[in-house]
Amino acid sequence: MMTADATDLNYGSIGTLLDALHARKISATELLEHTIARIEALDGPINAIIVRDFDRARDAARAADAALGRGERLPLLGIPVTLKEPFNVAGLPTTWGFPHFKDFQPTEDALVVSRLKAAGAVIIGKTNIPIGLRDFQSYNEIHGTTNNPWDLGRSPGGSSGGSGAALAAGFGPLSIGSDIGGSIRVPAHFCGVFGHKPSLGLVPLRGYSLPPAPPVPGQGDLAVVGPMTRTASDLALSLEVIAGPDETRDGIGYRLALPAPRHDQLSDFRILVIDTHPLMPTGDAVRSAIGRLAERLERSGARVARSSASLPDLAESARLYMKLLNAARSPRLTPAALAEAQGVAAALSPDDRSLEAERARGWGMLHREWLAADAARLQLQQRWHQLFRDFDAVIYPVAAVPAFPQDQSEPFDARQLDIDGKPYNYSDACFIWADPASTCGLPATAVPIERTPSGLPIGVQIIGPYLEDRTTIALAGLIEREFGGFVPPPALAAMQSAR
Repeated sequence: MMTADATDLNYGSIGTLLDALHARKISATELLEHTIARIEALDGPINAIIVRDFDRARDAARAADAALGRGERLPLLGIPVTLKEPFNVAGLPTTWGFPHFKDFQPTEDALVVSRLKAAGAVIIGKTNIPIGLRDFQSYNEIHGTTNNPWDLGRSPGGSSGGSGAALAAGFGPLSIGSDIGGSIRVPAHFCGVFGHKPSLGLVPLRGYSLPPAPPVPGQGDLAVVGPMTRTASDLALSLEVIAGPDETRDGIGYRLALPAPRHDQLSDFRILVIDTHPLMPTGDAVRSAIGRLAERLERSGARVARSSASLPDLAESARLYMKLLNAARSPRLTPAALAEAQGVAAALSPDDRSLEAERARGWGMLHREWLAADAARLQLQQRWHQLFRDFDAVIYPVAAVPAFPQDQSEPFDARQLDIDGKPYNYSDACFIWADPASTCGLPATAVPIERTPSGLPIGVQIIGPYLEDRTTIALAGLIEREFGGFVPPPALAAMQSAR
């Protein structure tokens, strides 16, 4: 039955693949076997799919073929899907990259996984991460290092780096990631794919928890889970599958009813373009690419502004974010590391306003201090709400630079990131761009816009009003349609021809 073009099977959208399945041009089993063969042929040097569930995937594909034969139509019926490693899948290990959890296997699926399966998805495996999800690279002692398909010496990003690499390599059209500090957006930018950080609370987190915590319903602070794809339309489709309240808690009284996109034409959008930050430089490659995008948007009729008196203070916002981020993440520290962090925080001068100081204060934060930070966040959210009366979206860097060379040096806090020939604190230079979307729980869609002269992808994030996720995805789709989106990595084609 295999009549679909091989390129479509490697890089086709979910919609394209569904059309082929519905037209009986290919079966779900054949699509799966093609994807498995591609992973086995190419994933060795990339190392993106680190937990493989091919036998159960074959059972799911056969079931999908039977359902398709009966005329059933589901949003993801027969589509191969990967998941970031921390999502619980019954019978597969969940480690978060920690060696002491390497034998832990949950007994039930995360809620997002259950929703994917109910939509007909064929789960083929899990993708690699950094230990504890704490890096913009993706390596750990259990599964080794994931490399960027665009340049095997460079990072695919983190912490959803394995998912970004898998999409760029053609290992299925959808991967589910998570984001608290840019962990969906940065891999999308580094790997030239699309990613969506949903509004806070839009997608339930049950079953996405550090082992051996039980999969209880609830919402974490700052953290979200969301889709990564190769097209904007696939982001919209997959978000519809996984979004909505947890049926065991909020779903008792709430239903999902997201507003439609504000506009369906570029010429109707009011866009604020920000390409600099008061605390950290933007590399020339990224800044100039954003400038060219702004010019193209203006030529397409969009109303583009480069500044606004309504824009909140980005420096104060970043300091607040660092404090909240490390308060949210501090339970993942070992007791010894937490004690050390609290000691550092206690020794800080009250006048120290550096990002490093705010990060340390987050580690040592008391509950009353967190409440004060949360009150400051509520005020900041209101200022963004006011800004989105004047603008429909904000275009903002995802990171200061394109994918950087792998750096596994220790200690982590001593690492530096080169930005146009000058070294900057690695953690600050990476995390700062996750604010303000993470701090205020806003939706942010990462979209590829062009490539550097050396061929590395460059993306931007489109930040929108709270719960107006469809607006940021719609603008990403218009940018994709007008100016081009994902393209396959040339380095991968060279790997294929060498085999």
